[in-house]
Amino acid sequence: MQPYHWESHHGNFGDDLNLWLWDFLLPGLREVHPTTLLVGVGTVLNSTLLPRGVHKLVLGSGYGYGAPPDISDAHEWDVRCVRGPRTAARLGLPAERGIVDPAVMITEMPEFQNLPKRTRKTFVPHWESAEFGIWQAVCEPAGMTYLDPRGDARSVISAIAQSELVIAESMHAAILADAFRVPWVAVTTSASINDFKWSDWASSVGASYNPRLVPVSTRAEAVAKRARFWGMQFDRQALDPPAIAPTDEVMTRSKPAPAGLRAMAKQVLAAPSILALWQASRAEPQLSPDGALERLKDRFHTVLDGVRKDYF
Repeated sequence: MQPYHWESHHGNFGDDLNLWLWDFLLPGLREVHPTTLLVGVGTVLNSTLLPRGVHKLVLGSGYGYGAPPDISDAHEWDVRCVRGPRTAARLGLPAERGIVDPAVMITEMPEFQNLPKRTRKTFVPHWESAEFGIWQAVCEPAGMTYLDPRGDARSVISAIAQSELVIAESMHAAILADAFRVPWVAVTTSASINDFKWSDWASSVGASYNPRLVPVSTRAEAVAKRARFWGMQFDRQALDPPAIAPTDEVMTRSKPAPAGLRAMAKQVLAAPSILALWQASRAEPQLSPDGALERLKDRFHTVLDGVRKDYF
């Protein structure tokens, strides 16, 4: 049995943890049922992403993009549980099949237990924000530690567990923070975000998804997200705005400037991002209700017991 891993060129800890989590939860899985694909952590349940004609065992995956898959063929699909009640409804499953995101089970791994606190406030952006923004430069004046979601999954997860507060644009940053009982605040840099997957998980644990809007930090990020930067709308076909626009290019376009000056100019232009992120770090954080996660983890363990009985 091979765990499914959606591999991206940039890396993303929420996907990459599939490479080792399932060996902890189901030791020996790679030696049994070699033709079965274990579909676990990730928003991967759609009609195009997963291979067809392959037997798939679904344990806690979520729906969120495209059309939901047709799971009626029992020879191809064995859906034991999904991320939350919304995914269950979209797939036509009973509500009780929507348990929780399997990433919460990481807290049971010895290497992530009893870690000391090292940072007060940590910001974890979405991978796309990390790719096109200057969020590390934004975090410093906002008074928080930047954590790149594209880093090594174990290191990112450890840093989340060692934080006292997590500001999360990355959904799995919030999921792991909540699992480690680290208070979290949800933010987004896009007003058009697809909130289905967030709400699916949040409703499963008894939390809510009401993100605070933080402006994008660079023009490149605005282009990637089709968002506004300093009131101007950019898209991939119109990369050169009028010269009067206060973009991250204008201040240095006439002649090259020293690297320090360019960095300072970009940080000045990211002032709205700094302010909004600072405000988010002072908002009321949340945690799922005490005891809710333990009950969900018990239900997930019951599912794992059934998998061991049927596949091992």
